[in-house]
Amino acid sequence: MMSSSGQTIGVMGRRLFLGQGTDVLAGAALATLLGRDGLLRADAGGIAEGDFRLPAKAKRAVQITLIGGMSHIDSFDPKPALERLNGKSLTTDKPPDVFFGQVGLLRKADWAFRPRGKSGLEVSDLFPHIAGQADKLTVIRSMMADSANHTPALFVENSGFQFNGYPSLGSWLSYGLGSEADDLPAFVVLPDGRSGPTGAASNWTSGFLPAQHQGVPFSAGGQPVRDLAPARAVSEKEERDSREFLARVNANHLQRAGGEGALVARMKSYELAARMQLAVPQVANLAAEPAAIRALYGLDQPTTADCGRRCLLARRLLEKGVRFVQVYSGGAIAGSPRQSWDAHENVRENHGAEAARIDQPVAALLEDLARRGMLDDTLVIFTTEFGRTPFTQSASGTVGPGRDHNKYGFSCWLAGAGLKPGMAYGATDETGWKAAEKPVTWPDFHATVLRLLGIRHDRLTYYHNGIRRRLTNVHGEVAEGILA
Repeated sequence: MMSSSGQTIGVMGRRLFLGQGTDVLAGAALATLLGRDGLLRADAGGIAEGDFRLPAKAKRAVQITLIGGMSHIDSFDPKPALERLNGKSLTTDKPPDVFFGQVGLLRKADWAFRPRGKSGLEVSDLFPHIAGQADKLTVIRSMMADSANHTPALFVENSGFQFNGYPSLGSWLSYGLGSEADDLPAFVVLPDGRSGPTGAASNWTSGFLPAQHQGVPFSAGGQPVRDLAPARAVSEKEERDSREFLARVNANHLQRAGGEGALVARMKSYELAARMQLAVPQVANLAAEPAAIRALYGLDQPTTADCGRRCLLARRLLEKGVRFVQVYSGGAIAGSPRQSWDAHENVRENHGAEAARIDQPVAALLEDLARRGMLDDTLVIFTTEFGRTPFTQSASGTVGPGRDHNKYGFSCWLAGAGLKPGMAYGATDETGWKAAEKPVTWPDFHATVLRLLGIRHDRLTYYHNGIRRRLTNVHGEVAEGILA
């Protein structure tokens, strides 16, 4: 092997080579560019089992993640039978297994369902703005979860496993596809402005994947990344000299550490941070958007401003080449009133307040992406960790206002590239208690998302602790029925 100076690199030569910081950084930059363009694949410790790429319908994705468990019965899964059975007992061969163990009587939906758009897809009045985009939606009404406990259920939704330490969907996409941007992360997270989700950063961890694939959380304020700008003015010469010095120090340290992965990731993160100093203020400048666009997202209204800023920022990040953006709705599960979709006490009050925060911004994101032609190659994902029960969380023989967790059947939706729009896939039983037709597990859901982004879920793997790991573990079937 030859260095850039023409020397043959042996044991001593390699030390000399690593000591030349500019060569190291140039090589890293070249590798990043090659990886971004799909010209450089991971070594045998990473991607394996042949080519994992398929023709891609989508180039990028944004996921709206509802924390707490949205009631499908009150949103995207109409159950006319509940009108007739309201106040009756659930007919079942064994007592329902629910989180709090309180099984009240069946309760009809708190919002009316109506056929929407040309497709006639039924969506409730809980989401009037999203209902206006029904012809773009592909609703899965037969989702199933592994857990009815918030944190493990959220981990499964994000990583496919109930335990922390496994790479999230965004990290797998960053690892498999890279970023189209040189000055922004491949995976950006936009938490709810009120609080972060249960499990915090474990939800966007890179796990055992190289650390540079971890999600980078942005805030939606004027300074999305803390300490992005220097505390004092720095001259161009001082900046250049300090970076050259840092490059040499890093290269020497890397040599002594023997190419340790976490150190390499940290070096790359600081290099990216330097590039982000210019890119982030530009992409986060929402004031540069026309007033009509800001109003479309609800930035001029106190209720919708937080989610509106984050949805608009998500669109701008996707435009700049970010591969995957995750927007959270809701955060802390405990407290009163709850700042999440965890409607144990009162569905109408809880869901009404939470939907008012996100309905207009999410619908605006769909409309804006479509106007710009981006929905043709962007995947929009709308998920929640589980659903809620058709019977109320109350004493037996009573109809209470709240609902408990339901892992047996619930709804999520997708929109955009490669999907059949304006349709519902699968079904729960007549009361919405359990998935009854075409059940979709989280491994199935993840396999389908990866397919739309041009990835074979069973071939994007990483060798860790003697096991070739993947997002879908040893499971996963693509929901072919929703693919265009």
